[in-house]
Formats: sequence, C-alpha cells, structure tokens
Amino acid sequence: MGPGKHPIHGLCVAVDVHYLRSGGARAAAVVANDASFAQVLTERTAVVDQVAPYRPGEFYRRELPPLRAVVGGIAGLGLLMVDGYADLDPDGRPGLGARAHAEFGIPVIGVAKTGFRTATHAVPVLRGTSARPVFVTAAGMRRADAAELVRLMAGRFRLPDALRRADQLARTGPQAALQPSHHPG
Repeated sequence: MGPGKHPIHGLCVAVDVHYLRSGGARAAAVVANDASFAQVLTERTAVVDQVAPYRPGEFYRRELPPLRAVVGGIAGLGLLMVDGYADLDPDGRPGLGARAHAEFGIPVIGVAKTGFRTATHAVPVLRGTSARPVFVTAAGMRRADAAELVRLMAGRFRLPDALRRADQLARTGPQAALQPSHHPG
C-alpha cells in the first residue's frame, strides 16, 4: 500500500508451491512494487527436485526449500504473501508464514482459503462479491494491517489476483496465461 498506515518498503511478492508427482515441487513468485499488486513487475518459477514428505505440524519443512529457490535472488524484498497461515493459534505457534518471516527477515502475510480450528485469531476478510472470507494472519506486522492490505489488493475475486496467479504458475509453469476465474468465491 505504500504511504499511510501500512508502509511497506521494498518489493512485494506473492508465492505458492505445487508438489510434483516426481517428488519435487514447483514454486512460483509474483512480484510487484507495492502491496496492492495492481502492477506486476515480474513472475518467476523454480523447481526443486526433492522435498521432504508431509508431516503434520511440520509443513514448513516441505514448503520452505521451494520458497527459498523462487525468492532467492530477488533483491529488495519488503513483503511476502503466502497461501496459508503465518501462525496457527493465538499463542503464536509458528506456521509457514512465521517460518518464512524468520528465514527472510521481512513481514509475511498468510492468506488461507479455509479456516483452521486453532487459528481463532485469524482475521476473516471478505473480498469482491464472495460471501466466504479468506483468513488473514501475519508475522512481522499487525494482523489488522495485513487484513486491510489483503482487502485492498488487486482482484475482484475472493483470493487476491497475485495469489491466484502464483497458484496457477506453480501448478502449470511459466507458460500459463492468466485465465479469468469462473469461481468468484
């Protein structure tokens, strides 16, 4: 958002990871110069040949290596947005976002599509015409500020366009053209 209550200094990056049948993962990053993601500067993907198996409570062990691969080399990071939770409960049990905050040293916004039973502190945010909220958490910034940024991000659908695009790139690779969603919620 830049000026105002939520100053972000540096590039804003939305990321997502897709797991490949081969046992690896493809990570995608959508980079903008402000937190609205209204103008995308660049997109990038990275493939990691092998990732850790899924273990409950240790999702970050699987997700961080691909995120490192796609975010590494982007100079001037100011904000990272992940598909998921920053923290998993009101006591601050770290989720992917908190681990990414510790790893990269920048504020991280977690945007989750589904509620998590212990994440009672997550801020529900309605976007577009959707009757279903996304659930916003944050590490390195106030949750209320993160929720306001998410509410104002580009896109008319429930999920901000930058996260939708990162998801699409992670699933299909860089040749994917952004297609309009047929699912507004």
